[in-house]
Amino acid sequence: MTGLVLKLAPCERVLINGAVIENGDKRSRLAILTPNAHILRLRDAIHPEEVNTPVRRVCYIAQLVLSGDADPKEARHQIIRGIEQLSQVFTDHDSRLQLTTATEAVLGEQFYQAMKSLRALLPREARLLAASGA
Repeated sequence: MTGLVLKLAPCERVLINGAVIENGDKRSRLAILTPNAHILRLRDAIHPEEVNTPVRRVCYIAQLVLSGDADPKEARHQIIRGIEQLSQVFTDHDSRLQLTTATEAVLGEQFYQAMKSLRALLPREARLLAASGA
């Protein structure tokens, strides 16, 4: 079996192709067999009022594609431009790997993987912002 396997906690919500689906009272697994389905765990979602840092802005654009609220072709350009800007700040090896992975995912229209790679930079961004006093 290929595709994405979602492991859901009790009562966890997930957005699949624009429909909010809530798990029942027990843990479960869903196999998503349709390629390029738009899937977003709502626990991973960034709310609009939380889009207040450069990394969060780029993640949010990817999230908008997953929720069906942004055109993938238009978003791809914005995300790639955002990743290029982030690469000016995140110069360490691990961050560069995350940015490269995110870029490759966006170019392959795998927006969930791109968002996942970018979210890995959030703790580093928080440390940088704290150190700069921002």
